Amino acid sequence: MNPLLHAAELPDFAAIAPEHAVPAVEEVLAEYQAQVDALVAIEHPTWDSLIAPLEAMDAKLERAFSPVSHLHSVMDSPDWRAAHEIAQDKITEFTAALGQNRALYDAYRKLKSAPEFAHFPRERQAVIEHALRDFELSGVALDEPMRTRFRDIARESTQLETAFEQAVMDATDAWQRPLSETELDGIPDSERAVLAQAARDKQQDGHLLTLQQPAYHAVITYARNRELRAEAYRAYQTRASDQGPHAGQFDNAGRIEKIMALRHEAAQLLGFPNAAAVSLATKMAPNADRVLAFLRDLAAKAKPGAERDLAELRAFAASELGIDELQPWDVAYASEKLRERRYALSDEELKPYFPLDAVMAGLFRIVEEAFGARIVPGAASVWHADVQYCDVLAETGERIAGLFLDPYARAKKRGGAWMDTCRSRFVSSQGSSLPIAYLTCNFAPPTPGKPSLLTHDDVTTLFHEFGHGLHHMLTRIDARDVSGISGVEWDAVELPSQFMENFCWTRAGLDRFARHVDTGAAMPDDLFQRLLATRHFQSGLFLVRQLEFGLFDFLLHLNYAPERGARVLETLAAVREEVAVIRPPEWQRFPMSFGHIFAGGYAAGYYSYLWAEVLSADAFAAFGDGIDASAGRRFLNEVLSVGGSRPALESFVAFRGREPIVEPLLASYGLAA
Repeated sequence: MNPLLHAAELPDFAAIAPEHAVPAVEEVLAEYQAQVDALVAIEHPTWDSLIAPLEAMDAKLERAFSPVSHLHSVMDSPDWRAAHEIAQDKITEFTAALGQNRALYDAYRKLKSAPEFAHFPRERQAVIEHALRDFELSGVALDEPMRTRFRDIARESTQLETAFEQAVMDATDAWQRPLSETELDGIPDSERAVLAQAARDKQQDGHLLTLQQPAYHAVITYARNRELRAEAYRAYQTRASDQGPHAGQFDNAGRIEKIMALRHEAAQLLGFPNAAAVSLATKMAPNADRVLAFLRDLAAKAKPGAERDLAELRAFAASELGIDELQPWDVAYASEKLRERRYALSDEELKPYFPLDAVMAGLFRIVEEAFGARIVPGAASVWHADVQYCDVLAETGERIAGLFLDPYARAKKRGGAWMDTCRSRFVSSQGSSLPIAYLTCNFAPPTPGKPSLLTHDDVTTLFHEFGHGLHHMLTRIDARDVSGISGVEWDAVELPSQFMENFCWTRAGLDRFARHVDTGAAMPDDLFQRLLATRHFQSGLFLVRQLEFGLFDFLLHLNYAPERGARVLETLAAVREEVAVIRPPEWQRFPMSFGHIFAGGYAAGYYSYLWAEVLSADAFAAFGDGIDASAGRRFLNEVLSVGGSRPALESFVAFRGREPIVEPLLASYGLAA
């Protein structure tokens, strides 16, 4: 009767409880192990006798654990934490042992060397080749005691990464501050409504500042009270650290030291010099020198523009806002005022054109026009009243995928925005499954009498995550391990997501979704032109910030040495000296909440955002300024649908007719080549 063990197409979220997690995972893992023991005894393995049964077991394990992992992120509670931790620990231990199973490794090698391998479809060849590589990266060749040590590292690393994420969530939820009427000065009505909703969510009256992104954004961007902005900044930028209002209570510094030490030790056991080299084994970038050259070349082009941006902002803040010495907690506020002055444009003027329902309907229309996929309301059990479920239909009307959308910020929900896998697509002799995605955001929720109104940044975030969703949902690959985003090089996986962002800047794109909340009118051309003019506004500052993140992450993993530890703050200071133009105060501790690299799979890979942006800018250039159905179908056929069945560069060349060039990326930032 365990709902996590039902072979249903969609999870029954209404029926799933924390106590179901561990028994379901234990039962599936026991069955999986028995299956592996039987498969390795096959003398002459074939695809159907070896790979297909393993795909079916992977799908069963996904059905059991994906809802658990998801609910832990979006409906956190002590019971879900405990259930998730135990279940994840068992899975990590099992998969680590599976990756070192030499009999299974030998079975894959037999299949690779069999005469029929040459006649396999490309996707099946890729599955086998990727598996052999992953066996080697899992320590299959290690002898004792190194084999056991490698498994222990994998288990401890997973536990630490989960604890890191939980500490950030706890630190975010722990701080709150009631706001007086005078402290609301400068904050627009729509943002005041967000703060009022935050208070209601906590069963309080009035207005409440929390560290959930919508509430924090309202204050740091609009509040005239400089001391209030500084207080909010300190609380936000010291989360889960040894500084700030909860100094030491949720501190992630020790976890980072352990995570970095374990990653380096694992790399050395595998014969790699460092964790960065391990990361690059599954990416497009050929080596560390190429990554560093890419980032530093961009920095050389971006930093002069960033310095000009900052000089303009400082001059404006001093002359118009009375801020003689611009501080980090002034930047968002002063930038918004400068944007209003320079372009006669503010978020408040734009937000009425971006009610969430209209944006979603327009996004669905763009997907249908460009890629032929229709997204319609569907029926499913959900975990919260805010969650919507949709079916995805092919041009033929065939149902090909599904999507859960959880759009709003709330307590006990992980911050940020992400797409994750509920079900992966596969078709085999052992069964099949349609791809189902989770799309999670943290937008400002509706307020009494008003729907959720997005900023333009929110809109681009939604399109970004939906691009990941399209990559997952529109795959046509039958082999599970290379369908959707599976098997795609990590520094290319952002291509579809960043590609979709571009529609938020075109007249054709905005015409599909920018509709005034009260009148339904399209965005006037004057407003569009002013929005378009802001595309390069402070682009230098934005780009050097991304370069700071990417270089910090990569150098941290590249230069780690056990005798001196992670040197997190020292590495960050050196990177800022090289590329940054805004220097945060000494007590700022952003790495302690940098979940992308310490808990989110981007270790030594944050550079991927910029690497993939080269691909996405060049790919979108094929569309011109419109929604080109012909280009869209080519992008679907050559990029979105093929998953990891072939190298990403090969897919790009098949779409574009040549290798990528950097000029479109530079143009998108207003930079010269």
